[in-house]
Amino acid sequence: MNGKKLFGVLCLLAAMLMGVADVSAAEKAEPQTPLTEAGERLFTILQEGHRALQAEIVKSVPKIDEKKSAALVKAREAAKAAEAEANAAQAALGKISTAKALVDHARGKWIGGAEKGIAQAEAALKKATTEAEREAAKKELAKWQANKEDGIKALKERQEALDKAKLDEPKLTKANQAAQAALAQAQTNELMAAKVLLTEMESFLSSDKLDAKLVKCTVLAEATPRGLAEFALQGPEQEALVEKLLADADLMKQMVIADGASGGKYGQAMKIYTDIRKASAKAKNGVLQRLALAISLEHAVPIAQSNPQAQTGAPATVDPVKRYLHYEKAYLDGELDPAFKDLAVWEYRNAVNGDEPDWTLAWGREMLRNYRPDHIYNPDYGWRYSGVVRTDVKYGSQDVKNDKPSLQNYQNIIMNGGVCGRRAFFGRFILRCFGIPTTARPQVGHAALVHWTPQGWVVNLGAGFGCAEAKGILGLTDADFLVETQVRKYPADHIRALRAQWVGDALGEEKYNGHKKGSGGLWNIMALFAKKAIVADAKPRQLAALGTKLGEANESAETKAQAVVKTAVADADKKVAVDSKGVITIPAAACSGSVQPMKSFLGGLQLLCGGGAFHCDLDVPRAGKYALAVRLVTVQEGQKFLLTANDAKAPVEIAVPYTIGMWQQTQPVEISLVNGKNVLHFTLQDGSRGVTIKEFTLTPVK
Repeated sequence: MNGKKLFGVLCLLAAMLMGVADVSAAEKAEPQTPLTEAGERLFTILQEGHRALQAEIVKSVPKIDEKKSAALVKAREAAKAAEAEANAAQAALGKISTAKALVDHARGKWIGGAEKGIAQAEAALKKATTEAEREAAKKELAKWQANKEDGIKALKERQEALDKAKLDEPKLTKANQAAQAALAQAQTNELMAAKVLLTEMESFLSSDKLDAKLVKCTVLAEATPRGLAEFALQGPEQEALVEKLLADADLMKQMVIADGASGGKYGQAMKIYTDIRKASAKAKNGVLQRLALAISLEHAVPIAQSNPQAQTGAPATVDPVKRYLHYEKAYLDGELDPAFKDLAVWEYRNAVNGDEPDWTLAWGREMLRNYRPDHIYNPDYGWRYSGVVRTDVKYGSQDVKNDKPSLQNYQNIIMNGGVCGRRAFFGRFILRCFGIPTTARPQVGHAALVHWTPQGWVVNLGAGFGCAEAKGILGLTDADFLVETQVRKYPADHIRALRAQWVGDALGEEKYNGHKKGSGGLWNIMALFAKKAIVADAKPRQLAALGTKLGEANESAETKAQAVVKTAVADADKKVAVDSKGVITIPAAACSGSVQPMKSFLGGLQLLCGGGAFHCDLDVPRAGKYALAVRLVTVQEGQKFLLTANDAKAPVEIAVPYTIGMWQQTQPVEISLVNGKNVLHFTLQDGSRGVTIKEFTLTPVK
């Protein structure tokens, strides 16, 4: 190893460390993996370089007034106490909401579901033609009747509990209002105490003179000298990458602004970044450079790939270079959201870190373009793309057993539904397909998601920011994550807060962790309050949660034949065409009834049918038999149409194929038509959740 070369790149000063601690906290915590002799030399050089940088930074950092810092500590303790009281008051009041939800569940889901089961069993009993069928129907009827009785009993008990709880509601509401007001005041006092200190630091935090040393010190602290030495010892290429990284202050700054390499694996991130830039000349500037860096940082620790069970030979982890090339092509082809080009590296990280194979991302985009383009055209970013969970991912785990090993996980979810976890997983997946940043937002006993919008991050399918039962997001508390997303909208101000954070890293401070009481050194705490102060002054809009009831899933949220974006139908959209061979093509928009037209990515319109009946009037130039086929898209199995031509006595059954979101023709069925006016009546089988139709084709039968 060429230790002297690395020594020069690091710009080490001298062995004198000017009173800096012997080793950083990170170095103390890391396992002491045996190194070769060359590795030990390289480790020593990197470690001493880190200490020398720390010494320089220590000399440049302004001293903090102890009385003012003590005032902040006192204000923080008061705010923590107020937060605990506010959470307790909110939880007490929340028990009433829980009691009400239990009543609604017993009345709607339990008793209502039982009544539906009773009706179906009674209908089956009437249709039964054999003793075995009658016995099966009677058994099913008895089961649902018993289930209804249990529901009625549960409703009575739950209603009594709710009535009792509501007696305390006025008192609890008043106590909660007082606790929340006290918390708001305590947080204001806390922020004011912090601002006093921030004023003293303003000159230092506003200057970029120390940035090159600060970011290098941060990289060394997060990667650790030992970690970089171990990476460099893998070979000449790896050693050169470490040299190049530590010599590039601008790149290191871009990395740490974006929260650094996953797991502190800066060497691996540098390798991925270099490999991407070799694979694509377009990855050197602008949006694609930011995308390349985001993937490099996020995939520095390999991400396990979720493959179909049947694909036993598929890669175990996501290939970061292929992931970049996938998004590059999708971006250049205009398949991603229009806002994708303006995102920052930190935001891209939360769009490119999915566990799905790249082909599944391509499938997700094509599926939604084919099946529910209205979710793509939705002007409301709060539900753009993710709204498909509301309309088409059935709530309930009863069909999960029908997952197919040949399908990828997200294909199975939209086919068979699931409870909160699977629904949130699919919502995040479909957002990533279109390049929208998103991540998990777990709550106690529930899974939801958050995602980017131009107005800020929003919660889908769960309680809003500040929910007492939220477990945190990306390792941050709910409140800290919200501040993080808001402050990043002001990069020129954000950098001041980051400098305080970098100083804390340089001094070997404990990092702030909102989940850990009393954590964080002074500079890390000041970084947090610098962010809060920026947000408080900017007053950005905080978006309310969307789909809270859907997330809790007291009831299924299937939307029958209702397009999100309404589309007008012109006469030209209904025009029926007849070719020289007598083949009649009927555009789906020519139909009326329980259907909704949607703008189609194929051009013109297409039709969403979520259940019920619809019809089509047409003039036929020649009477006779015709073979009818339907061009359609489905994402679920087991659906079928019943077709009646004119006044035919019995309907013809049209088997609807499971197309996995792709356009496909049904197998033709034969019908008889008269010369002149005809009416085709269609009914989608009960229980079907959605079929999208482009056109009908009638081919004369010779």
